[in-house]
Amino acid sequence: QVQLVESGGGLVQPGGSLRLACVVSGFHDDQHSIGWFRQAPGKEREAVSCFSWTDGRIAYADAPRGRFTIYGDKAKSTVYLEVKNMKIEETGLYFCAGREHYVCKRDPAQYSYWGQGTPVTVSS
Repeated sequence: QVQLVESGGGLVQPGGSLRLACVVSGFHDDQHSIGWFRQAPGKEREAVSCFSWTDGRIAYADAPRGRFTIYGDKAKSTVYLEVKNMKIEETGLYFCAGREHYVCKRDPAQYSYWGQGTPVTVSS
């Protein structure tokens, strides 16, 4: 049974940084990818970033600006998302999701497994 558990959310001031963690278990092999998604209040879930366990490839929804970093730690079965210089509009519930294919996708419907989400509030 695949399980994903997020942690690391909380209150952060505009311009601050945060590191989210997603502990992954239950996949039979490394042929899968883990995505991070954000759902702001009243809006649809949108892709933030993705990490492929197979080859370590990463993808970002927006053009790289140096604010987002995603990486995996196989020893801890955890995928991390670091965000620097956070903006108020990035407030929302952050989910990690698993897909049984090594190629990352932006569409949430391509992911079969979801965590419960960790809330992030960017506010002064």
